[in-house]
Amino acid sequence: MGQAPSTVLQLGMLALVVLPGITYQFLRERWRGPVPGERDLGERVLRSIAASILLDTLYLVVAGPALVRLAREIGARGWDGITDQARLVGLLGLLLFIVVPAGAAGGVTWWQRRGRRAARYRGTPTAWDSMFRDSGSCFVRVRLRDGAWAGGWYGTRSFATSYPQPAEIYLQTAWIMDRDGRFVRPIAHSGGLHVRASDVDVLELVLPSPTRPEEPR
Repeated sequence: MGQAPSTVLQLGMLALVVLPGITYQFLRERWRGPVPGERDLGERVLRSIAASILLDTLYLVVAGPALVRLAREIGARGWDGITDQARLVGLLGLLLFIVVPAGAAGGVTWWQRRGRRAARYRGTPTAWDSMFRDSGSCFVRVRLRDGAWAGGWYGTRSFATSYPQPAEIYLQTAWIMDRDGRFVRPIAHSGGLHVRASDVDVLELVLPSPTRPEEPR
C-alpha cells in the first residue's frame, strides 16, 4: 500500500489532483440533473479525475511558473510557509478548488443547454419523479401486468422513490378494487400498499371528490 502524504507539498498536490474535479462533477450533476450514464460511481469518479487533469493542465498553462515558485517555497518551509502567506494560500485555494471548477461547470452546462432551447428539458430525471414530486394527496390506481387492479390513498404518510432508486410507491391505505378498476371501499385496518413500477402496466392519479375528500371522483 502507498504511504499517506506526509508533507505540506504532498497534501497540496493531492488536493490539486482531486478537489477541482470533485467540485466540477458535483456542480454539473446539481445544475444539469442526474443522467443514466453517470449512475455508476466508478463512472463519476473517472469523470472527476478527467476534469481535474484538464483543469490542472489549464492552471499550469496560465500560471505555471508562479504556482511552481509558490509550491517550492511552501514545500521548503513547511507549515511556516502557509502561515506566513495564509491569505494568498487561502485565495489560491478558493480560486483553484472552487471558483474555476464552478465556472467551468456553469459554462459547460450553459453551452449544452443553449442549443436545446426548444426542447422540453427538465431537471427532473424521470416522469415518475415529476409525477410524484409536486403532487398532493390523491388516490392512485394501478393495473398490474396480470390484469388485476390495485389502488389506495397517497397521503402525507405515503412515499414514492426517486431516481436513481427503482421506481416504487408506498400507499398508506389500500382499497378494494372491482374488475373495472373502480374504488369500492378502503380495506379495514389497512397498513398500506407497496407497488413496484416494474409490476405495473398503467398507473393513474385520481383526485379526491371535492365534497368528500375521502372518496375518489
